[in-house]
Amino acid sequence: MRVIGLMSGTSYDAIDAAAADVELVGDSLVMRPLGMVSEPYDDALREALTAALSPGTTTLAEVCLLDTRIGQAFAAAAVRADRELCGGQAELVASHGQTVHHWADGPAVHGTLQLGQPAWIAEATGLPVAADFRPRDIAAGGQGAPLVSLVDLLWLRGRPGRPVALNIGGIANLTAPDGTAFDTGPGCVLIDAAARGFSGGALTHDTDGALAARGRVHEPLLERLLREPYYALPPPKTTGRELFHLGRLRDALAGCGTLPAEDVVATLTMLTARTVADAVRSVGATEVIASGGGTRNPVLTRMLAERLGGVPLRPSDELGLPSDAKEAYAFAVLGFLTAHGLPGTEPASTGARGPRVLGSLTPGAGGLRLPPPAARRPVRLLLE
Repeated sequence: MRVIGLMSGTSYDAIDAAAADVELVGDSLVMRPLGMVSEPYDDALREALTAALSPGTTTLAEVCLLDTRIGQAFAAAAVRADRELCGGQAELVASHGQTVHHWADGPAVHGTLQLGQPAWIAEATGLPVAADFRPRDIAAGGQGAPLVSLVDLLWLRGRPGRPVALNIGGIANLTAPDGTAFDTGPGCVLIDAAARGFSGGALTHDTDGALAARGRVHEPLLERLLREPYYALPPPKTTGRELFHLGRLRDALAGCGTLPAEDVVATLTMLTARTVADAVRSVGATEVIASGGGTRNPVLTRMLAERLGGVPLRPSDELGLPSDAKEAYAFAVLGFLTAHGLPGTEPASTGARGPRVLGSLTPGAGGLRLPPPAARRPVRLLLE
């Protein structure tokens, strides 16, 4: 089955559309990546989304507008991916949507909301759309994240030692070989917020770690940030912008005096490196396979590598999955599983009562014609 996976993460900088041929051969999922295209949100939509996210306030009218506009933006990305990557032969679209709220209360998650109405994608492409993946896991008592953990487990199974998959997006998450998976805390979300705040909106992120490279870590600020109770919670656990946002950073800055922007960004970069490294050590990793936008920040990756000590840090590209596209490919796999009636979760990773088939399906132009349900769950993911 030729599937397009659509993903926009916590940084909401762009919609990534990755296409792949996926098939089930015996007990193995076989995926042949076909490439990725990326579509940035337009400025007006990004500004509207920024204003609506925590700790901002919004209205139902604005939520409706965002659901429509994000759905249309996802639809445009899917049309482009089908044309440029699939030659118009895609069979399914799997859309993560845009997370706008993750209702976590300490160790419990009560709900989650992803916007980007899939009807717009189905109408624009004529293809069936699998979407709204997270709520079913939450309804079964799980965290609803990180959903890529099942794909990580299948992909790294059989690799020697204890390889850990790490994704550094807005929020960072990891998956260990025994199924333990959780959000470690901020990836780039606070770094991005500081860059945007100090520049008056001229910057959306710390490009190539340039700000952090010119700054010095402010230890009192770092210690304040490390007191966040989330870090001490046992897995499974998830978090988001509801906890890690500019307002919380301003609270931590109170009493630290006037710090240069570069020092604040350097400190936030160290915060991500420290908390990720602590989490990696807690699961006994022998190597870290990293992906996500944070891997493009050389200051962050250097700080992280130093704090990992002798544990190798390598990009997922070395194992065949482009680091920028890994999560979009993961949702292509989850869409394939949903279409074939197969669970898309690992209970050890999310804390759910059991594995669940994820998502809702929106019919395409030809109605909804699903393949026969698969007879058994795959145990590994092979890349061609």
